Amino acid sequence: MESIKNTLQSIMQGLVAKKAGVLLDGPEELLKKFLTKRELKHIKFNYFKRGVVNISVDSSSWLYQLNLQKQDLLAKLCGQSNKIKDVRFRLGEVK
Repeated sequence: MESIKNTLQSIMQGLVAKKAGVLLDGPEELLKKFLTKRELKHIKFNYFKRGVVNISVDSSSWLYQLNLQKQDLLAKLCGQSNKIKDVRFRLGEVK
């Protein structure tokens, strides 16, 4: 019985946090949910500041490809949290 109580409690806290717009997963974890493994190999999460997720991309061709998907990705991220306002891609080193 104790495990059911804890499970329900964590679910309810998650629902309340999601409704309040709190990030349950950080932007980096959300990106892992919405991007493919192939895409993840070519990006690096830099920071999340003032509602902007900043991502480095290793080549101009991947930068172009991700910019084509930007609106769809932004809609998915905003669906998870109202704290995210924009996604910005830039060329940079990815390790």
